[in-house]
Amino acid sequence: MYLPWLGYFGMIDQADVFVFYDDVQFSRDSWQQRNRIKVPEASGQTEWLKVPVIEDFGQDIRSVRIDQARDWQQEHLSTIKSAYGPKSVPYGSASAPYFDDYIHLLNDIYNEDWKSLRDLNIHLIKKLYEELSIDDVEFCLSSDFDIDSSGTDKLIKTLQHINADEYISGPGAKDYLNVNQFVENGISLYWHEFDHPRYNQLYGDFVSHLSIIDALFNVGDELTSLIRTGEENALLQEA
Repeated sequence: MYLPWLGYFGMIDQADVFVFYDDVQFSRDSWQQRNRIKVPEASGQTEWLKVPVIEDFGQDIRSVRIDQARDWQQEHLSTIKSAYGPKSVPYGSASAPYFDDYIHLLNDIYNEDWKSLRDLNIHLIKKLYEELSIDDVEFCLSSDFDIDSSGTDKLIKTLQHINADEYISGPGAKDYLNVNQFVENGISLYWHEFDHPRYNQLYGDFVSHLSIIDALFNVGDELTSLIRTGEENALLQEA
């Protein structure tokens, strides 16, 4: 996922091992390559940041290459700085309270030469994770396990490979996960129902489910506490 939302990091906070599922099919125009930030209302209130990719039908996530014909890094960085950094009239001169504390993190990342969408996303996630005061999590790639399967069967085999007896899933997977397979294999299944917290934002009414960088620039070192507010009672056991 590109510049994920708060709930994604809430799942990381709940986990002992976090598996990047990188050997499944890439979904065009999904959260894998884009996310939203908040911008001045005259610009539409939110704006998509989308990483351009070279598309090859049926490719898995680890195979997706970034289209370097566009200077997308500087486009994204410029949009972020315009949204959260110092501004001139008519929007006033104030920037997000913690913009100066964290913009260096994105400067460093966007000034690197990225060819793989997977590598970019994982690097961003790990760097943002390092800014959070949460317990150590072991990160790994599903492609390293070389599991030749699909659907719930692939997921179960992945969990068995890392000796997991519990699995946390986003609620969107309710439509396709086979709950009975978890029961049959003695693995507890939890739905992660993140209750998105509110916080002070720029530009009027609160907008939820933005990229985590919106909260990072607005609440700074209170970000972990904010995420954990949304984590209260978030895990609902299914099996």
